Amino acid sequence: MTTDAIARITSAPGDRPFVVAQLGQSLDGRIATLSGESRWINKPAALVHVHRIRAAVDAVLVGVGTVVADDPLLNVRHVAGRNPARVVLDPRGRMPATAKLLAEDGARRLVVRAVGCTAPVPPGVEVLEVAADATGQLDPNAVVRVLFAAGLRSLLVEGGAGTVSGFVDAGAVDRLHVLVAPVILGSGKPGLTLRPIDRLSEALRPSADVHVLVDGDVLFDCDMRGIDGG
Repeated sequence: MTTDAIARITSAPGDRPFVVAQLGQSLDGRIATLSGESRWINKPAALVHVHRIRAAVDAVLVGVGTVVADDPLLNVRHVAGRNPARVVLDPRGRMPATAKLLAEDGARRLVVRAVGCTAPVPPGVEVLEVAADATGQLDPNAVVRVLFAAGLRSLLVEGGAGTVSGFVDAGAVDRLHVLVAPVILGSGKPGLTLRPIDRLSEALRPSADVHVLVDGDVLFDCDMRGIDGG
């Protein structure tokens, strides 16, 4: 059962941030076809699991690319529970004001962007600023810190793959949930894309609990703080 995976989130100590990242993919590590189609690689039980995580965390975060491409709601629809705060990582203010996740429904709505960005946001949307690096990107650890200071202790990084990869690469993730569907695409967009390595000894080898979901998908619940070398 995935109850243990959720319990790790709800029982995490409150004196520091706790970050969960999740990725749904095919057996061969693809999150979409070459045309961009991604619904539905994973089966319904995987979607329910993601909604259970949303209900367990203080906030769910996506990159602005996911907002532009998919216009997600990021609420809790498939399980009982409260909607988390919704956070968009938007360094340069590209998010459309009509994005569904900005709609007022009682949950906090936040945008994290680069210092100096002056793009307008709808009323009630909170703006947090983080210094951008030379490429215009925001440091995931700095993002986590400003969200923690804003009262958001636990965070689900839900997408897209580039955002999830950036948080993993930065060492900002406590648990990584990879939901693998028994389907082979053979081509398409890859899931995690991290800094290249030359030797297997440099590979990340987290310990993982493995759960087979009721309709055949498999959850790997990986401990990213207990990484072993190759």
